[in-house]
Amino acid sequence: MAGGVSAQEANQAGDHAADKDRLYTPAQLRADFEHMVRGLHSAHVDLYAFTSKRALDQRHRQLYAQLNQPLTLLQAKTQFELFAADVHMGHTRIDSPASDWRKFRAGGGKGFPLEIRIVEGRVYVGANLSGVDAIKPGDEITSIDGQSVQQWLKRTEQHVSAETSYMADSLMEYDFAIYLWIELGPVDGFDVVIKRDGSKPQSVRVPARTSTQMEASRAQQPPSLDLETPLRMAKMLDDHVAYLRPGPFYNVEAKTEAESWDVSAFQRFIDQSFESFLDARTDSVIIDLRGNPGGDNLFSDVMVSWFATRPFRFASQFKIRVSEESTAANADRIANDAEAAGPISRKFAEIYARSKVGDVVDFDIPLAYPREGRRFAGKVFVLVDGHSYSNAVSVAALVQDYQFGVVLGEATSDMATTYGAMEQFKLPYTGLSVGYPKARIVRPNGDLSAKGVTPDLPIRMPVIQTPADEVLQQAAAIARGSRQGG
Repeated sequence: MAGGVSAQEANQAGDHAADKDRLYTPAQLRADFEHMVRGLHSAHVDLYAFTSKRALDQRHRQLYAQLNQPLTLLQAKTQFELFAADVHMGHTRIDSPASDWRKFRAGGGKGFPLEIRIVEGRVYVGANLSGVDAIKPGDEITSIDGQSVQQWLKRTEQHVSAETSYMADSLMEYDFAIYLWIELGPVDGFDVVIKRDGSKPQSVRVPARTSTQMEASRAQQPPSLDLETPLRMAKMLDDHVAYLRPGPFYNVEAKTEAESWDVSAFQRFIDQSFESFLDARTDSVIIDLRGNPGGDNLFSDVMVSWFATRPFRFASQFKIRVSEESTAANADRIANDAEAAGPISRKFAEIYARSKVGDVVDFDIPLAYPREGRRFAGKVFVLVDGHSYSNAVSVAALVQDYQFGVVLGEATSDMATTYGAMEQFKLPYTGLSVGYPKARIVRPNGDLSAKGVTPDLPIRMPVIQTPADEVLQQAAAIARGSRQGG
């Protein structure tokens, strides 16, 4: 093993995360880094889909050489994720620093108090939690601490696993404060330059703030659009247009891993929603997938079956790479939580047992069918945005490709044809988890392009969304117009 790790060091691997200040030796770090790279080469379905082997090999050598001094777990995580992020694939990643950030904040740590919106490379204030009255939502941020905001995006997004800059920007809207902290460490404040409606740029000193201070500021501000309360919603917008927010495609009430995939409560909600729409003689329904994190087609198929006009499947191809890492992860899942593993993991086990390591094999996706009995025969509109992820994107692609409805909104940042079905393996010394996609999943129409779902009818998203929800109003107008033949 590279790095010359001794048997004594190996025996000390134990409880990796018990002490956040524990230092790992260069030999341990280099051994884990090599383990990560070898594992990705072995198990990843297509490591070089977006970054060439030459470029990744060069990055490998560069980062390996930098592991020449002891590091804490967070520092190791930060270094290792630079390599994972260079793969430029959302499902290739290291443990997120989000848990370290939460611990820092829980201990009174202060962070960047401006939530951001990124539109075509320009950065705007989404919410001002700084207590500085000179800053308003919608102001454009042009620089921070003397460095252009575009340079800051480049610095922070080097840590983010994403296929495209659009996807990296969408993720950074959630995580900008975290990665500023990773880049700068704890600071007292930030020198921010803002611009408003073409006026002269203004320099403002913005104090770093605790979570308590930020929430106090949030409570004093006008409400913003909330697509998470409640997570699931069904209602009539008028006599003819219904609205359905299905929420995540997993069991949000789950207390165990097995319960996460219990579809019964979700099915009751979906069935009751569509029954009520039919009873109201609804002509059309808007299915809102904005901000939806995704989940599993076991859930989404229940919803689609209400309006599908023919048998369907969420992907035209599902090809998996057989590896020792995936076989071991799947076997561990079956052995330790058979209920959560379910029939899919057992099907993977059968495939691994009859295949050779390195094979890329087809995983058969069974057809789903329109439900028996009452079904919704009106017009279906699916509303998406740059924060629709994972299975939410698959639903939009399915609806579009099978012509079950019309997709509205803005292009998704997550891919319609994607590398997914994530697995993980752990590194022996730091205990970090390395996530990777074992499968290539092709959208129903067979398009292999590395892009999201492009709406049939685009709706431009405002920089600042208000509770009035102008986007939904436009979607409802489109639904009404379709009824009238407009």
